[in-house]
Amino acid sequence: MAESENIYLVGLMGAGKTTIGRQLAKALKLPFYDSDKAIEERTGVDIPTIFEFEGEDGFRDREQKMIQQLAEMRGIVLATGGGAILREENRNILKKNGFIVYLQCSIDRIVERTRRDTQRPLLQTENPRARIETLFVQREPLYLSCADFKVDTGVMSSKDVVGRILEAYQSIHRN
Repeated sequence: MAESENIYLVGLMGAGKTTIGRQLAKALKLPFYDSDKAIEERTGVDIPTIFEFEGEDGFRDREQKMIQQLAEMRGIVLATGGGAILREENRNILKKNGFIVYLQCSIDRIVERTRRDTQRPLLQTENPRARIETLFVQREPLYLSCADFKVDTGVMSSKDVVGRILEAYQSIHRN
């Protein structure tokens, strides 16, 4: 871990990055940021609109700039977008500037958590489950390659997940 106090949450959509991030930031008395929400605030439009007009590549360009800006801050908790780790530059920025937590979650739980969500452009398909399975296969090796710590958010309460992350973070931070 780098000499910063930033904590970055990575994982598939629906894994709980925003929920866990808010609770973690509160426990640590740190500011919380969500890269997707920051992009929406900056552009004045929602993520589906960006996807519609700029495509996924356009969105990923915006995401990369936002992660670069947020990672320059110190003492924050950041929930990244599920695909942020697709770009090597993002992985390198996160690795260099903080403690990365992979929020792992089963495909079944992610399907359950996202089934009514219309704000996830990648799931606006005939078969959202197949799409989630594809994303999992594509992204999990990348999450694992950059994570300092991994926790399964599908099998315990968010309070317990936060407790596990705090234990791991504090044990590394003390050394």
